[in-house]
This record gives sequence, C-alpha cells and structure tokens, in this order.
Amino acid sequence: MVTPPRTGAAARAVRVLRAVPVPAALVVLVALSGVVLGRVYADPLPTRLMAGAAIGSVLVSVAARRLPSWLVAPLSVAALAGWTLLSLRLAAAHAALPGGLGEVAADAARNAIPRLLTAMIPVEPAPDTVLVPVVAAWLAGLTAAEVALRAGRVLLGYLPPALLYAGALYVVGPNADPAIGPTVLFAAVAAAGLATPGRRDGPAPDPVAGLTPAVRAAVRLRLAAASAAGLAVVVALAALLAPVVAAQVDERPVDPRRYVEPPRVESLDENPLIRISGWALNPDQRLLDVRTVAGAGEGGPPRIRLAVLSDYDGVTWRVGATYRNAGRILPAAEPPPGTGTDEVRQQITVGDLTGRLLPAVPTPREVTGARVAYDPATGTLIRPEGLAPGLRYEVSSIRERPDVNLLSTANVPAGDEVARVLRVADGAPEPLRRLATQLAESNGAPYARADAIAAFLAEHYRVTADAPSGHAYPNLAFFLFGPRNGGGQRGTSEQFAAAFAVLGRLAGLPTRVVVGFEPRGDGPVRAADAYAWPEVLFDGVGWVPFDPMPRPDSEPRPVEEDFRPKPEDPPLSEVPAPTEEPSATPPAAAPAPGRDESGLGTPLLVVGGVGGLALLVGAVLAVLYAMRRRLTRSRLEAGDPQARVAGAWRELADALRLAGHPVGPDLTAAEVAERARRTLADARAARSRGNAAEPTDRIRDGAAGLTDRAGDGTASGGPDESAVDELAALLNQAGFAPGSVSVTPEQAERAARLSQGFGDTLRAARSRWGRLLWTVHPGPLRWRR
Repeated sequence: MVTPPRTGAAARAVRVLRAVPVPAALVVLVALSGVVLGRVYADPLPTRLMAGAAIGSVLVSVAARRLPSWLVAPLSVAALAGWTLLSLRLAAAHAALPGGLGEVAADAARNAIPRLLTAMIPVEPAPDTVLVPVVAAWLAGLTAAEVALRAGRVLLGYLPPALLYAGALYVVGPNADPAIGPTVLFAAVAAAGLATPGRRDGPAPDPVAGLTPAVRAAVRLRLAAASAAGLAVVVALAALLAPVVAAQVDERPVDPRRYVEPPRVESLDENPLIRISGWALNPDQRLLDVRTVAGAGEGGPPRIRLAVLSDYDGVTWRVGATYRNAGRILPAAEPPPGTGTDEVRQQITVGDLTGRLLPAVPTPREVTGARVAYDPATGTLIRPEGLAPGLRYEVSSIRERPDVNLLSTANVPAGDEVARVLRVADGAPEPLRRLATQLAESNGAPYARADAIAAFLAEHYRVTADAPSGHAYPNLAFFLFGPRNGGGQRGTSEQFAAAFAVLGRLAGLPTRVVVGFEPRGDGPVRAADAYAWPEVLFDGVGWVPFDPMPRPDSEPRPVEEDFRPKPEDPPLSEVPAPTEEPSATPPAAAPAPGRDESGLGTPLLVVGGVGGLALLVGAVLAVLYAMRRRLTRSRLEAGDPQARVAGAWRELADALRLAGHPVGPDLTAAEVAERARRTLADARAARSRGNAAEPTDRIRDGAAGLTDRAGDGTASGGPDESAVDELAALLNQAGFAPGSVSVTPEQAERAARLSQGFGDTLRAARSRWGRLLWTVHPGPLRWRR
C-alpha cells in the first residue's frame, strides 16, 4: 500500500512539530537554573526574569535562523540590553530604590557580583542582585540555541545550560535544601530533547547504500561494534560514577561567600565608644533629625541604637560584626515568649554624623531610602557607601519590652553560644576582680548581681563631660579606684558602660555595650544625646539594658566606704610611707651604693656599648670576608680543570655585577666578554680622568694578572682587555669540547689568574670604602651560580 503524499499544510505542520522540541528543551533547561537560584531569594521575581531571558534568547535565535550567523549575535545582544533594562526597572521598583534608571543600572553594573555574593539570605531582588543571573541566562540561551539549532549539535548545545545550572547550584551552596527535583527534571528534559528526531524532509539516507554486499556487511559490523563499545563505556561510567554522585547529595556544599569579603567598617566605626567623649565636649552638634511616623509606644521616645559592641580584648570594645548586603526587608527573629513589642517607624535625616554606622531603633525590620548591610547577630546597620549630610531614610523597627516580672528569677545562658559575651581578656587588674567578687558574693541571682553593679556605679561615681576617653583595663582601674582629687572616680557614659560590662563578665554575666542616642522627642538629635549603656542577656527574656549612670544632682559616696582594695605587699627593702603629707619638693635621692657621684658611669656605659657594637660589626665583616675567600678558593682550586675554568668565569661574572654591570644568564660567553672589555675601558678612562694615586697604582698592580704573558701588556701598564677573550675561549673549550680537546691544569691556572686580575682591576678602580665593600659584599654568596 502506498502512503499518499502529505499536503503542503500537513508537511509544514510536521516540520514545525519536529522543530519545536529542541528549542523548548533549551528554554526549560535555562529556566531551571532560575528555579534553583530563586530558592535563596525572598521573592520569585529573579526566577521569572531568568525564564524570560531564556525564552527571549532562544526565540531570537529561532527567528533569525535564516539570517547569516554573524548577524544573530548583534540582534540578540540588542534584545538582551532591552530585557536587562526592563529587569532592572522591575527590580528597582520592587526594592523601592530611589534614583533614575541610568543611575540604578550604573550602580548595579559596578557592584553586581560582590553584592550578590555578600547579600543576606534570603536575598531581596534588587538591580544589583538580578543583573548577573539575567545576563548569564540570556547568554547561555543564545549560545545553546546557536550550537544546537544552527550547527545541529544538540548534545554540545546542552553544555551552556548545564554550566549555568552548575553555577546556580554553586552560588546557592548550603543555603537551601538539595535541588533533587529540578535536577531530575533537567536530566529528563535533556534526554527528551536528544530522543526527539531531528528536522528532516525525507527518510534518512543509508550510509552504506551503494556498497557491495561484503563491504556493506563489514561496515555494519564495525558500526555495531563501535556502538556496543560506546554503550559499554557509558554503562561502566554510570556504574562507577553514580555512587559517587549520589553520595554527594547529603554532603554540605561549599559556600562561595567564604571567598568574598563582606562590607567592612573603619576603625572609628569598629569602636564607636571612643566617640562619646568627643560628643560630650561638643553638646550642641546636630547629628541627626528624627521624625516618628508611627508607633512611639509606651515609655517615651525610644532609644536609637548606633552599634552593639560584643568583643573586648582588654584595650577596646569592638563591634566585631559580619555585615551582609540586605534589601528593604531584614530577617526577623522571634522575640522571647511573653515579650511585648511595639512597632516604631521613624524618618531619620543625617546631619553631622559621620562614618558608616546607620542609627535605628532596635530591632530594625525594614529600611527604605538607603542601601544597607546588616549583621543579624547584633542588629547593627551600616551604609557601605558611608553617611552623608542630608541622607534621609525610613526605618521600621520592632521595639521589645521584656517582662520585668521574670527578671528576678531568670538565669543567664552559658556555653559556646555565648562565649563571646562572657569572655574576659587576660590582664584584668586584681582590684577589678575583687570588686566583682564582692558584688557577686553579696547577690546570688544573676539579676541581683547586675542590679548591684549598676547601683554601685551610680552611687560612687560622678559624670563629667571633660573626662578623658579610654576604656582599657588601666583606664577602668583609674576610673574605679583612682584618687578623686586626682581625676579618678569620674567619667562619661563610656567609662560607666564599659566598667559595668567588665565587672559583669567577671561576675559571670554575659554582657555587651551599646552606643546610641537618647532623644528627647522628635526633632534634632544633638551630641549631648549620645549615650552608651550596658546590656545583660537572660534566659527566656533576651538582652536587658541597665542604667549605671548616677542620678542628677546626687552626691557620690566615697568608694572607700564600701570597697577598699587591699594594698600589695611592699618589698622588704621598701621604707614605709610617712603619715604626714609629702612636701612640694621631694628630697634628692641618695646615690646608689658603689657609684661615683661624678657621673662617670654613663660614659663608661656608652663606651662599652659602642665598643661592643664595633666588635659585633667587625666579627660580621670578618666572617663575610672568610666566606668570600673560601668561595673563591673552591671555585679556582677545587675540582677538575673544566670545573676550575667554569669557576673562574663565575668569578668574572660576580666582579661585573659588583662593579654595577650585571650579566644575564641568556648572554653568550662572547657577549659577556664584550661587556667585560667595556667595563675595563671605563675603569681605565676613570683612572685617566685624574683618580687618586693610590687607586691608579692599584689598577696598575691589578693589571699584572692580565698581562702575565708575552706580548699582553700595553705601553702604559694598564690591563689588556684582550685577555678576557682568552678566558671566554677557555670556557667554551671546557664546556663544548670536553671529549676532544681537554683543558689542561696549566690552562685552568691561567684562567684563575685572568679572573683574579680582572676582579682586582675593577676593585682597584673604586674608592676606599668601595674596595672594602667589594671584599665583604655578601652578594656572591647568595647569587645563583
């Protein structure tokens, strides 16, 4: 039965159906990369944009399949530019970023890769976090379509989508669950694309048609054997690699973020506690302007937090935060059960405040109007570009109100999770430890200990604006125990907060220091509102602030009434201090026993020190001279004649380098000889220009080694430059004709004399100090030979 021919419409439909599967497979493969990457985003917008890039890139290649291949790339790049600008506009609108499209696109192009790899998980879709995925998806679709459709290499065309898929998996890393479903779908779609018959207008031609039966059978047998061998290889590789690949499913992948440095802050922002004293001296400086949009809540205007300092090394309190680029929405942490919360939304305008730390009411949940980076562990915000006067942004925060009824019985956590806020740096003064022990022994419960420390500081110390900055161990010891009439027992909130935090840690409390502002209400926030306060972490309650500052107009009690540090045991030879007040001018100290009052001890010490230094320098020079002599003897006297000739040539090369004319290893012996002749000529010219008599005599004496053969000398007694050619000839003879023309011992001795004379001649042409440095220069000992 003969199959009737298809009509024109039916044939076109068949061709279209055959042409669809491969482009559709390419679109799905590229779009699956967006599905995998979208798992670390907070919104499906990047997945949609990458799917659109996959569709657009493949459709452009399909529509331009009849055009020359060199026209496809420009057309596709133009379409890519349009889709990229649309994607950036959609992402900017989603992230509510200010500025025009050109400004947003330029910023995204500059910072796309670092911000994508340092963004906080989940990543908020923004122009700089969607630019790279969209462009990569479009380029992968373009490359795959051109290779698979135009060149007909479908399997090779799968390579760009496979690489894009692997890159998406790598970027996601351990920040999402294993992508088992998308991976299985990727393999299934790829297999379906390969299994679909290609586009053909008729039956496939028989490759062995027209051959004789015997040859046709042989060819078919060979093709069958090759197919069987290939199938066996594929099955073997699958059997070997499948267990290895399957075992990697449960492995924790590498996070590429570990290789990218997140945003950093300057030292002033790393330790903002030191800014308290400067602000105290300029109380009217306008740092911020605050307007509460909604929800001030109970308890008056909320405190504005600038930074949380958790690390203390005995010298400074530091933020120690790891910031990640974030979008408008910041990751939320559930407050402890029973904790009341108030939502506070404020509009803040930056005035004279500098640095990168961004003030906000704790704990921020949404920031608009400024690009920020965030540390979830401390709740600290920064603006990586730095603050600028006039910067305006809006912050929505959740202010927590812990249940005070739980504090009296609350415990404090312990273990590795809070080791950072329990660590006490080495070197804590003993009076601090004794004070902390005294306060802890009198108060057993954690909250009672913290309250006792705050009460002790508030009752015994005074607040002054002109107190010097500093919160290292010595500063805190002077603040707590220094004489009141000598500047001790007074400070700013810097010393009060730091002293509370250190005493709390010594008493077993997890503490930290917070720097911020305590505004009086809406309006300007001035430097006088800057404030530092300590916080203590309680189980089931969270971080609770304490106020160790004294009450206004209160008179502090002397510290000695409640705590007197034990005096250190004085040495046996120390005379007890007199009970009466010391005089204004202390008596002159008696001279030490055995010391002459004429002051001869200091000159003797100076002379001894200078003499010892001179002996040390002399010993070093002597050692260098001996090592140089030994090196020369080993080159010129040890080994067979060929080795001695080579050693003489190395001596010549070292002499050239010491004279300031080094030769490279790529020069031939003739080229080195030419440079050596020029160097000798320069030395003779320097002598003729009027060098001193001693160097001239030394040049003439040094020439004896080069003129020690008949006819070598010159009329003036100077060095014969042609002798260098003889040394080069001996080197070539020893290196290139060792078998046929051997070097005699006499020729080796001759080479040694020539190289020594050459070096003596160049050394004699230098100044006195130059000749000394030549003799002891350590260069020949370490130069490659």
